[in-house]
Amino acid sequence: MSRGAFSEGDRVLLIDGKQRRYLVTLQAGAEFHSHAGYVPHDDLIGRLEGCAVKSTRGASYRAFRPTLSDFVLKMKRGAQVIYPKDLAPILMLADIFPGARVLETGVGSGALSMSLLRAGASVVGYELRDDFAARAAANVRGFLGDGALENYRVEVRDSYEGIDESDLDRLLLDLPEPWQVVKHATHALRPGGIVVAYTPSVTQVATLREALDEHGFALAETVEVLHRTWHVEGQAVRPDHRMVAHTGFLTHARLPLG
Repeated sequence: MSRGAFSEGDRVLLIDGKQRRYLVTLQAGAEFHSHAGYVPHDDLIGRLEGCAVKSTRGASYRAFRPTLSDFVLKMKRGAQVIYPKDLAPILMLADIFPGARVLETGVGSGALSMSLLRAGASVVGYELRDDFAARAAANVRGFLGDGALENYRVEVRDSYEGIDESDLDRLLLDLPEPWQVVKHATHALRPGGIVVAYTPSVTQVATLREALDEHGFALAETVEVLHRTWHVEGQAVRPDHRMVAHTGFLTHARLPLG
């Protein structure tokens, strides 16, 4: 994450008076356009994060560098992403640590990849589609920089057919049928290694849990994370009328020795 004044090439999050967010990549001479007029990028280049700018029609914006959560929600995507409310628990359930050797299968648009890399993991991704693999690598480079690619490799291949990696610390699954990978996980993970799967439906969970039991995994658990914000305005304090409820189930388990 950059610090100091904005410069050309930086990504900037513009937030208007209604808290709407716009992700912009600064270019000298370019302009950000909306229904409220336009903001020249040159008005932002050289300014400090948190500054206020106005459009040609008088609309006010605050400018910040996007967080990883902001970027995940606003980045270009080819596949549906795992949302930030699930990304953070995945890092904890998988116990990701600096230098962890991780296989991620089903990389999609790279949201989980970026979270793993930022936590210091070394990541190999298996992805069936060339366009998704390319998009994931582009998003990783776009937010974390070229240096992140030193610890990131994506192969276009089917993990249902096998895993070449061995002595992995962690295995993360975002696939329609993760139970098909469990049999390969017993050979790919080191003893004590952790598998975490993200599955949208509870029927997927049931089949996955059966496969984990069948192949001797221990400490299996499935959780669901709900995200509810609150309205706070003076003494008027209440839960917001809307919340992000079900997105997916997180199932994790460990591989015992023998």
